Amino acid sequence: MEKRIACYARVSTDMQAGGMESQIRVLKKYCEQNEITNVEYFTDEGISGIKSSRPALDRMMAAVNKDEISSVVVYSFSRFARSTTHLLNALQIFKQRNVHFISLSEKIDTNTAIGVAIFSILASIAQLERDLIADRVKIGLANARAKGKLIGRKTLRDSDLIRKLLKAGMTYRQVGTIAKCSHGSVHQEKLAMKRDEELAKKKLLEAPTDGGEEAKIVFPEIPKIETKN
Repeated sequence: MEKRIACYARVSTDMQAGGMESQIRVLKKYCEQNEITNVEYFTDEGISGIKSSRPALDRMMAAVNKDEISSVVVYSFSRFARSTTHLLNALQIFKQRNVHFISLSEKIDTNTAIGVAIFSILASIAQLERDLIADRVKIGLANARAKGKLIGRKTLRDSDLIRKLLKAGMTYRQVGTIAKCSHGSVHQEKLAMKRDEELAKKKLLEAPTDGGEEAKIVFPEIPKIETKN
């Protein structure tokens, strides 16, 4: 089966019909100038650019994964990808499938030396974005903890009741039935109880005695008994 060229276009609202026609006209002109006849157009109309999943785009990517596409041509990056990361992920798929990517507005063709360089630059930018996001998350969590805010989901189980039942020797199933919680919640509480017990033992062993030294036993002084000659 001969592979075909995929041309992709997108507009955000149904009122942008002129925008769609303009993109298609430019794409067709490109195909005519390069004598491309085996071409298929994929168009998403009224689809927001912030969505990475779109009907026509999904069909095109499915065709790419089936090795039915040799090249993907778009009017611009903004019409195709919602972010640098989204664009890079698509480019990585194209590279794995040996599919050329061409953006007419940016004049980028991944089959050229400049296109390869652009791919490396985009990869670096995407990594920088991920690192910046990770740093912001870490700083936010540290700030929240410093203010005494609880991080993570709120524990709804009755910890005190579960621990008492576990110490009484009941099974997970019995504890879960009485405490009205899941098997996993009982297990998590058991692990938390063990950690608390180990921490308490550690603090007890490390705790200094009065004065910071071992206690000394002081015997009362025994008075001397004088004897007469």
